[in-house]
Amino acid sequence: QVQLVESGGGLVQPGGSLRLSCAASGSIFRFYVMGWYRQAPGKQRELVAGISSGGGTNYAESVKGRFTISGDNAKKTVYLQMNSLKPEDTAVYYCNLEQTGRGYWGQGTQVTVSS
Repeated sequence: QVQLVESGGGLVQPGGSLRLSCAASGSIFRFYVMGWYRQAPGKQRELVAGISSGGGTNYAESVKGRFTISGDNAKKTVYLQMNSLKPEDTAVYYCNLEQTGRGYWGQGTQVTVSS
C-alpha cells in the first residue's frame, strides 16, 4: 500500500512563495512518475508539474518559470517550489504517483493566493 501526504499549503499574498511537499510511504519502486495536480472550484483537475524517477520534468505553460518540481529519492519526497504566486494559482493541490500501471493520490493541500 502506497500513501502520499501533502503539506506546505496555506494563505499567501500575490507575488509570494510557498513550497509544497509530498512524502511517500510504502512500496515505492525504482521506476515511477510523480506529479502535482491542482483543482480550483468549478474547474477540472489539471497537471501542474511532473517528475520521473529518471529526473525528467514537465510543467504546465501557466507555471513555467515560476514553479519548480524536485525530488529527494532518499526521503521519498517530492517538492513543488512555487514563486511569484498569482490569485489564479488558488486551488487544492494534489500529489500523484504512478508506478507499475497503478496510480495513487494524496488528500490534497489548499493553496490560497489573496491580498
